[in-house]
Amino acid sequence: MLELFKTLNMNPALAQALSLEGITVPTDIQRKTIPEVLKNRDLIVQSETGTGKTLAYLLPLYEKLTPANKEMQAIILVPTHELAVQIHRQIEILSRNSGFKLSSATIIGNVNIDRQIEKLKERPNIIVGSPGRILELIKKRKISAHTIKTIILDEADRLLDDSNLDNVRAVIKSTLKERQLMMFSATISKESEARAKELMKEPEIIRGEKSISVPGSIEHFYFLAEKRDKIEVLRKLVRIMNPDKAIVFVGERDEAEVFTAKLRFHGLKAGCIHGTNIKSDRKKTMDEFRSGRIQLLIASDIAARGLHIEGVTHVFNLNMPEEPGGYLHRVGRTGRNGNAGVAVSIITDRELQMVRLFEKVMKIKISAKAMYKGSIIDAKTHRGKNNPMINARD
Repeated sequence: MLELFKTLNMNPALAQALSLEGITVPTDIQRKTIPEVLKNRDLIVQSETGTGKTLAYLLPLYEKLTPANKEMQAIILVPTHELAVQIHRQIEILSRNSGFKLSSATIIGNVNIDRQIEKLKERPNIIVGSPGRILELIKKRKISAHTIKTIILDEADRLLDDSNLDNVRAVIKSTLKERQLMMFSATISKESEARAKELMKEPEIIRGEKSISVPGSIEHFYFLAEKRDKIEVLRKLVRIMNPDKAIVFVGERDEAEVFTAKLRFHGLKAGCIHGTNIKSDRKKTMDEFRSGRIQLLIASDIAARGLHIEGVTHVFNLNMPEEPGGYLHRVGRTGRNGNAGVAVSIITDRELQMVRLFEKVMKIKISAKAMYKGSIIDAKTHRGKNNPMINARD
């Protein structure tokens, strides 16, 4: 394992730190990206969710930055509070386990700015946060833009959309021209790529392997139901399966709120996040989910982007994503680090064609199941019942 990371010119102490997290082999995107980062090249990196993009840029930062220099040296821009916190925590873990004491601070909007200013007085090496708040603190001269050597855009496709682009541009232009700029994303549209190139110096474009693969530690099931019955089927499945920690994917914000209310009415501990949550509410919900105070997190696809939570045992789909990558993005929230996971899709007859497509493209088996007398059974073994789920009882 140490030798594999040495081929990337990584310090053995970092490889040892990764081994403490159960990471022993660099991923494809890490092999491709790390050497280019160390050459100080501007990069556009596209790779699927769960392929190790965060470490692909964090690890070389530990080679490039100097902890002893009490100055701000890198900015990581992100679109969500949760992603900022996750990156900050990963930096803390790497620093603690490797002995390289790089420091970081999360700087995001809708949080007390005075407390953030106090954090910045400690001169963290890495600043992780949202473009708007970081720009505000640059203008207030609380962030020393002239000392920034590296800027990273994580989930670059979102950061380069119309709502974020102006702030991102302003942050980048506030730093010295010699800085390195890198952009990472699971998807990069032609428009986002064109906007990125306008901000970069002859960027290298790196793309991860396009083959879609799902961890073998995940079991995949589907249950047929009428659309109007989906929430009732979910409620019964939760009673039977009793997941420790489950994410439930829904289509729209309104559905997320309605479904959450219905589940709470039946005594289930549920919370929801969606694209228009007030950040304080979103943070409270996420903290409750991480700590186990709520069992079910109801989420839209947009709200769940960049979401990486340890210990998710089940993923439920109340609507089917439109393409295989979307399914992978969702179910990849469970079955991490070799742990077992369960992906359950509650679908209509019309959505069955998507199940067949995903099976074919991802080379997985999504088994037909039903509920009967409080148990989950193979659907094909329960003959003679018109709708075993409606006849199921808790």
